[in-house]
Amino acid sequence: MGSAPSSAQPAPEQGSRPTVAFAHLGCEKNRVDTEHMLGLLAQAGYGVSADETEARVVVVNTCSFIQDAREESVRTLVELAEQGKELIIAGCLAQHFQQELLESLPEAKAIVGTGDYQHIVEVLERVEAGERVNRVSATPSFVGDEHLPRYRTTGEAVAYLKVAEGCDYRCAFCIIPRLRGDQRSRPIASIVAEAEQLAAQGVQELILISQITTNYGLDLGGQPLLAELLRALGSVEIPWIRVHYAYPTGLTPEVLAAYREVPNVLPYLDLPLQHSHPEVLRAMNRPWQADVTGGLLRRIRDQLPEAVLRTTFIVGYPGETDEHFQHLLDFVTAQQFDHVGVFTFSPEDGTPAASLPHAVPSDVAQERKNQLMALQQPIAAARNSQWVGKIVDVLIEQEHPGTGEMIGRCARFAPEVDGEVRVRPGAGGLSAAPGTMVPVRITAADTYDLLGEVVGASAMVAELRQPQQGDR
Repeated sequence: MGSAPSSAQPAPEQGSRPTVAFAHLGCEKNRVDTEHMLGLLAQAGYGVSADETEARVVVVNTCSFIQDAREESVRTLVELAEQGKELIIAGCLAQHFQQELLESLPEAKAIVGTGDYQHIVEVLERVEAGERVNRVSATPSFVGDEHLPRYRTTGEAVAYLKVAEGCDYRCAFCIIPRLRGDQRSRPIASIVAEAEQLAAQGVQELILISQITTNYGLDLGGQPLLAELLRALGSVEIPWIRVHYAYPTGLTPEVLAAYREVPNVLPYLDLPLQHSHPEVLRAMNRPWQADVTGGLLRRIRDQLPEAVLRTTFIVGYPGETDEHFQHLLDFVTAQQFDHVGVFTFSPEDGTPAASLPHAVPSDVAQERKNQLMALQQPIAAARNSQWVGKIVDVLIEQEHPGTGEMIGRCARFAPEVDGEVRVRPGAGGLSAAPGTMVPVRITAADTYDLLGEVVGASAMVAELRQPQQGDR
């Protein structure tokens, strides 16, 4: 149900205060908030656990992005309530429904908004004193601070770093601005300071997150500062820095140059394009995108030829016709993305899209999703197959039980959403341990994953000394 505190940091000593269990739901921005709540409670002397059987009080950091996420959050809350737990409801569902949650769940002792997680110790103290607490600010704040305690849950090797909170865009289908407010960016110095802390903890991959990371800094100085941020992070001793999410308008020549020139910034671009047809984009309140997407993708491939491109699309949006959907199929065929995610439209109360006419039946939307995914699968397999025979760095994350293989990722795969690399021992028994980065020769590929074996220094030297195309 929840994410366990990992071995990234030693477990806090149990003080005189009780143990509090955590259940984490939702996105990686939510995960960072959870990690800060864990850190704050541990610092204050509480025990923390992901096993709700160990605690009377459970903090549930909820998601309310789409209906399925809300249902998962409510189901988790009801299950815990039926186990007799006292609930602290945090995150987007708390921000979204507020007093309604306190009224419908007697077991809910407090609700904590998306901008109020830094007050979790005060909330717990008030609950222990017998108070029922509503700690939801009408306008969420953002305390992006390298000094805020944090107890990471993603293992030693990978960490997420939130560079901004909220969103200034008003896509017709999206409830995020209502739940998390307008964009508020952290200063570059604060981000670099936290990155250096994470490097000292042994982090091998740092993932920069916000709602629109390519708009980072726009609220600080009137223009985006992502290029400056990436160059500043180039001095941090972390091998991989990955950026989520890259909106088309923010991928300026300066940003692409930073991707190309800063050695530890991965050429991995996650572009949530949502659709390709101008009429659907206009209905989504993204009319600007239709004029920039095609040219942008050509510019990326010209200026950043090693770029790995991921995107997501929504099918079944109100008014989406067969012609609109065929336009999307043709677009995906032409663009040959490395990774594609597809969602069916989910009407969200309080968004303009919820009241749009010409709803697409759910079975039609699901069939369109299946068709688009079936179209993408051979494209993804072909993109993966291009890596067979190459030697790439792989971040080892776990041992596959029973097979002797290790499971990891190369730079073209982001955690959770992309594939994995199954790594076999190499010649002479060369192997690797979780949390390390090792060279791996890719020997096979399928639709989503790669297979390879660990190689030693001699194999890498031989690879580098092979005649290149055009050499005599």
